[in-house]
Amino acid sequence: MTDEPPLRRRAAASRTGNDTHHPPSARPEPSDAGTEPTGSESVPLTAPREGTPEPIAQSEQLAEVVARFAAGAGPVALDAERASGYRYSQRAYLVQLRRGGAGTALIDPLPLPDLSALDAAIAEAEWVLHAANQDLPCLAELGLRPRRLFDTELAARLAGFERVGLAALTEQLLGFSLEKHHSAADWSSRPLPQSWLTYAALDVELLVDLRDALEAELARQGKSEWAAEEFAALVRTGARPPRVRAEPWRRTSGIHRVRGARAQARVRSLWYARDQIAARRDSAPGRVLPDSAIVAAAELDPKDEKTLLTLPGFGGRSVRRLARTWLAALDDARQLPDDELPVTPTVEGPPPPHRWAERDPAAAARLARCREVVLRLAGEHRLPPENLITPDTVRRIAWQPPEEITEASVAEVLRGYHAREWQIALLLPAFAEALLPLPTTPTTPPDPR
Repeated sequence: MTDEPPLRRRAAASRTGNDTHHPPSARPEPSDAGTEPTGSESVPLTAPREGTPEPIAQSEQLAEVVARFAAGAGPVALDAERASGYRYSQRAYLVQLRRGGAGTALIDPLPLPDLSALDAAIAEAEWVLHAANQDLPCLAELGLRPRRLFDTELAARLAGFERVGLAALTEQLLGFSLEKHHSAADWSSRPLPQSWLTYAALDVELLVDLRDALEAELARQGKSEWAAEEFAALVRTGARPPRVRAEPWRRTSGIHRVRGARAQARVRSLWYARDQIAARRDSAPGRVLPDSAIVAAAELDPKDEKTLLTLPGFGGRSVRRLARTWLAALDDARQLPDDELPVTPTVEGPPPPHRWAERDPAAAARLARCREVVLRLAGEHRLPPENLITPDTVRRIAWQPPEEITEASVAEVLRGYHAREWQIALLLPAFAEALLPLPTTPTTPPDPR
C-alpha cells in the first residue's frame, strides 16, 4: 500500500545504523485482538524519520506540497489539530499529512484556508485517520473531503481492542510509544513551539503502518467487510457539521439543580449572553463564564453587582468587567411574562427507559430482551455493543416495533435508523424474536368441586 518499507523492516534496518530515529521493536504481534502482547518494553518515538518539517504558510509552499503528494504513492495519513476548550469554533489550526514518497507536511490553515488543490491531488488515494468523525468536519471546511478512508480507531473497535487511542494502539501493535501530552494544547496560538510541531508530525508518522496492522487483524477475524461498510458510511456523513440543538442552553452542566421555570429562564438568558460574547471573541464559552457560575446566579438571582460578584465563578477580572452584562441578562429573565418562560420540551422518540415499566410494561420487557441479544452477540463477535447497534436504535425499535414482526420488517426498520447491512445480518433473527410478545400462559379455571 505504500512505497516505504513496513515499520518492522525499517526498525530492523535501524540496527545497522540506517535509521537514527527508530530503534528496533521487540514487541511480538498480538495473538488475539484486545490482548496486551508480551515482550520487551515499547520504544519511545521522539522524532519523525525525516525530522520535523516547518509549517507551510505560503501559497508557493502549498503548491510544492500539492505536487509532492500528487506524485506520492499509497494511502495518505491525515490529522488535524483544533483548539477545543480555547476557541468558540471547531476549526482546524494545523493539518498534518504523510504519504509514501512524499514525506510529512504540516500546513497552517490560518493563512491557507482553501486546500481544495490538495484535495484534488489526493482524491484517488485512501485517507487514513484516527477517530475520523472528530476531524472530518473541520477538514471539510478547508475543502478536504475523502472519497475512501480507513479509520484506525473504528477499525480497532471492530477488531475488539479494549484500548483504542492512537498511542495505545501504536504501542500494542507496532511497539512504539507516542507522547500525547500536547493533545489538549491551544493550537490556535502562534508561533507553535517546536515540541508541538514534532508531536503533530508524529501523529501521522505511523498511521499507515497502523492501518496495515489493523487491516490484517480485521481480515483474520473475518471483519473486513464490516469495516468497509463503516468507512463508507463515514465518507457519506462524516463531514457534516454537528446537528444544532433546538435549546442548547439546556445542556448547561448542573442545570438539574435549577428548579422552576423562572430560574431556568435565568439560565437561558445568561447562556445566550455568554454565547454572544464567546462567538464575538472566538473563545470557548467556559472561558468567558463557567457553567457553574450560570447555575449559581440562576439559583440566587442577584439584583446588584456586589451580590453577583460574591458568587462562585464571578471572581475573575474578565468576568467582573462584564458584571453589567450578566445583571442585564438576569433582569431580562426577571421581566419575562409567564407565557414566555421555558416549558418542558416535547421529547422526540421514546421516554427515558427507567419510566418504561410504569408506562408500558410490554415495551420494557422487549427492551430488556433486545439488550440481552445485543450484549450476547457483541460478546460473541468481540466488539463493543454500541458498534453492533446504537443504543438509541435499540430503544426506538423496542418502544415502537413494526406492526407485523418478521425478519424482513425488522430489517427495514433498522435500515431506516441507518443500521449497516453487516449489523442487520448479525442481529437477525435473534433481534426479531426478542421483539415478539411473550406467549401468555393460560390460566386453569378453578375446580368447581
